[in-house]
Amino acid sequence: MPKFIPSLLISCMLLAGAVQAKTVTDISQRTVEVPENPQRIVVGESRMLYTLALVQDGNPAQHVVGWPGDMASLDAQSWAMYLKAFPDIGKIPLLGQNNYTQMNVEKVIALKPDLVILPIYAKKQDDHDVMQEALTKAGIPVIYVDLRVDQLHNTIPSVKLLGDVLNHPEKAARFITFYQQHMNRVQERIAAYQGKKPTVMLQLHLGRREACCTTVSHGNLADLLAFAGGDNIAKGAFKSVYGDLNPEAVIVANPDVYITTGMAGPEGKRVSNLMLGPQVTQEEAAQSFRQVMDQQPVLSTLKAVREGRAYSVWHNFYLSPYHLVDVEVFAKAMYPQLFKDVDPQQTMKDLYQQFLPVPFSGTYWSTLPAK
Repeated sequence: MPKFIPSLLISCMLLAGAVQAKTVTDISQRTVEVPENPQRIVVGESRMLYTLALVQDGNPAQHVVGWPGDMASLDAQSWAMYLKAFPDIGKIPLLGQNNYTQMNVEKVIALKPDLVILPIYAKKQDDHDVMQEALTKAGIPVIYVDLRVDQLHNTIPSVKLLGDVLNHPEKAARFITFYQQHMNRVQERIAAYQGKKPTVMLQLHLGRREACCTTVSHGNLADLLAFAGGDNIAKGAFKSVYGDLNPEAVIVANPDVYITTGMAGPEGKRVSNLMLGPQVTQEEAAQSFRQVMDQQPVLSTLKAVREGRAYSVWHNFYLSPYHLVDVEVFAKAMYPQLFKDVDPQQTMKDLYQQFLPVPFSGTYWSTLPAK
């Protein structure tokens, strides 16, 4: 893609009083001129707050003037914690419900942002570039980050980009070091392992749908599973990133390890029945896992479930750098002896205590005992 600096943007900056700018390269390899100190930012999903908090101190949404309402609807527990700590975030205008494809360009422009930060999605929407092109024509710089599609390659560049753009490169660098230490530990041990890789079924949102079984074949969580040394039974089963395995295929595969995701809370709107995440106790996580699994006639018969190799993990890890905890849970589930000294729950506590502006709470992974 050719590199360019929108002339409209330069003109607008000159007319605005020679606002200082700097040039960055975003995750799509677009060269973009952004304000030196952006003060009015629109982000393409409010769950980007997870990552903004990693690279800024204090209120991570202090300069956000618009975003979709996905965090409040899809992670009510985290939303409640941030709202309690920073009540002003409840006043930020909502632009759509769950993602930036629902955002109205005119409403975004009316907010007079000096920077728009958009995520990259696995399935490129028709209006993926339309939004960017319209904003660029209006003289508003747009940058893309990728925290969900190619996490293994794009997480570090995306965090670094945000740190640079928001003028917190030191904190971004500190998190990158933390991230690399945890990811490298898993990568090095798996590289040295010489045995057979365990087969794994990775199901999304256990109990959310009556049909079995929504999973991921490549990209996103599938990439993280492979990184942690897993042999995904859904690999090659369908061309899309996400799809369904029929019950017969699951029974025939009879995986060594079963892993599912969930993100319900003890109160408020539940996206699924599997309780995990902030404000959830270990007892609530374990009890909900057992209750939901007992209602699954196919999955309950799997060897992994019967033998105590069934695990649940917080679904919202999938769109933030917090996915390093996913990797540790996956590795520990598949190679318990190799990773017996690894504690994903402690990793999450360390992440909160070292980087986030809200106190740690909750349970982010759980297991089922053998029957």
